[in-house]
Amino acid sequence: MLAAIDYTRLKVSSGIDLAVKSQLGQFMTPVRTSTFMSSLFTEGGNLSCRLLDPGAGIGSLSAAFIERWLSGELKFQTMNLTTYELDERMLRELWHTMQLYSDLDNFKSEICPGDFIESAVNIIQFAPGTNFTHAILNPPYKKINSDSDHRKLLRQVGIETVNLYSAFMALTLELLMQNGQMVAIVPRSFCNGPYYRPFREFLLKRAAICHMHLFASRNKAFKDDNVLQENLIIKLVKGAKQGVITVSTSADDSFADYAESSYDFDEIVRPDDAEKCIHVPISATQSDIDALSVVCHSLDELNVKVSTGPVVDFRLKEFLREKPEKGSVPLLYSNHFNGNKIEWPKIGGKKPNAIICNGDTKKWLYPNGYYCVVRRFSSKEERRRIVASVVHPDAFPDSAELGFENHLNVFHMDRHGLPEPVAIGLAVFLNSTLVDAYFRRFNGHTQVNATDLRILKYPSLEILTALGNWAVMQTELSQTMIDHKIEGLALL
Repeated sequence: MLAAIDYTRLKVSSGIDLAVKSQLGQFMTPVRTSTFMSSLFTEGGNLSCRLLDPGAGIGSLSAAFIERWLSGELKFQTMNLTTYELDERMLRELWHTMQLYSDLDNFKSEICPGDFIESAVNIIQFAPGTNFTHAILNPPYKKINSDSDHRKLLRQVGIETVNLYSAFMALTLELLMQNGQMVAIVPRSFCNGPYYRPFREFLLKRAAICHMHLFASRNKAFKDDNVLQENLIIKLVKGAKQGVITVSTSADDSFADYAESSYDFDEIVRPDDAEKCIHVPISATQSDIDALSVVCHSLDELNVKVSTGPVVDFRLKEFLREKPEKGSVPLLYSNHFNGNKIEWPKIGGKKPNAIICNGDTKKWLYPNGYYCVVRRFSSKEERRRIVASVVHPDAFPDSAELGFENHLNVFHMDRHGLPEPVAIGLAVFLNSTLVDAYFRRFNGHTQVNATDLRILKYPSLEILTALGNWAVMQTELSQTMIDHKIEGLALL
């Protein structure tokens, strides 16, 4: 039965333009992923199952759950299924999927052809007794504008979030009964970042995390739709006491190399983390920066700050110059940094190299000095998420000031440069494999925000200075040398 439904999924998916899929934010779940998600549910002591599938598509997730019930693994006496779907093409196929099970005893299904957010808000406000025992979902992925109708509806029930997928998760939690179970496949982006902090607080206050599964490859969860997105399968239990969390991984949706480990909640959400970031360990065997006791300082303790580059080029377009000229100062973009080298100016490229220094721009500039900079965006091909470089003032001997474009994060001391060895030591530390592995635990996309860098712990200024002095003495600095040096901090 599931094979036939998956054949329909592929047929329907191939007939929808990728741009339309992206506009709707909905990508259908492959059968193997649907089966795995359904395997995470338990009966929970319920004789009757009331299952919710919002954004149901053609019904792949619901069908996988029903098949598990029919196999006898879930011993509910009755099942009532409620599905929501907005797209008419999907609705026709969803109806056909439900017809496959229409003759089952003790099974009822209801298809709701409408907006789940609007319906759920109405239920929460005016029919609060409507509760589900289980929910399985692959919600749409699409940003919600701050002034949109959806955002206004969500605020009516105390939900503040920026994407449809997190809105679906929050509403589904509200519709679950006490100890109700939810399994969802969603982007990892909610695990960190200031925009999702209200949602993380909402989720952690109302539910216990029981299981998280991560696909090692970014493009495997929805490979038929060419989706380059790190997706996470998460199981939540509403109102349950938080216990040990199972974290599993596999390279792709074949689950051939499936592996799992258990973690205390404090290892997933750090007690001292005001941002409530959710860490997802990639491997139980990999080294962790937490094992280094000397890596224990916040940037505030070091009197170091990190800020997003203040020059937003399209807002200062009239002052940008392709070539340096009288009255201008260097403007640094990510493309000016190549490993340990600064390539400036880069004439003939797509980006300007200078910005006029005057009354309109001076407030956006920094004094020339030593800085550590980190790209805000890394390409999917790069080995590391965090790519750090050092700005050397002698690269710009004729300039008293520098401009940092918005796609760079800048480490500084009150908008002034760092001591040279500290800037170099920071870059060495941030470019280590241990820091990269730690960062990937809570950041599931290629963007590196200043907030993410503030969350990290760092060695002391003395150790950073020693790292910088060591790096200066090397004729070349390989990844192996950096990693060996950082791992050696455990001996201090």
